[in-house]
Amino acid sequence: MLEAYKKMWQNYATFDGRSRRSDYWYVVLANIIIGIIIGPISGFIPSLSYTFGNISYSYLGFIYSLVTFIPGLALTVRRLHDTGKSGWYILMNLIPLVGWIFVLIKLVSDSEPDNEYGANPKVQA
Repeated sequence: MLEAYKKMWQNYATFDGRSRRSDYWYVVLANIIIGIIIGPISGFIPSLSYTFGNISYSYLGFIYSLVTFIPGLALTVRRLHDTGKSGWYILMNLIPLVGWIFVLIKLVSDSEPDNEYGANPKVQA
């Protein structure tokens, strides 16, 4: 998991090429774990969060989201390339209610053989 997370940062803004399914989902898992850690930290330190109505927001979570937006977007585009789809396919998320389902199906799909986006990345031993 740490290797996949490190690769995301090494390829910070690389939108070409391909990323394996495991690399993508390990990064998603790492981001969930980091979010679980950020939540209580922001809750215990009042200066790291603000409340609007009955909802509390985290400055720390917001900053983490901003910092990881471009690397996460690049990783998602590379994952779509691995399934043979263009990175523009990510815009299907904008279709209300069902668009994210089409993208999710591609994100969980197995890698295609060599395609227009490059050779099939091999699993690291």
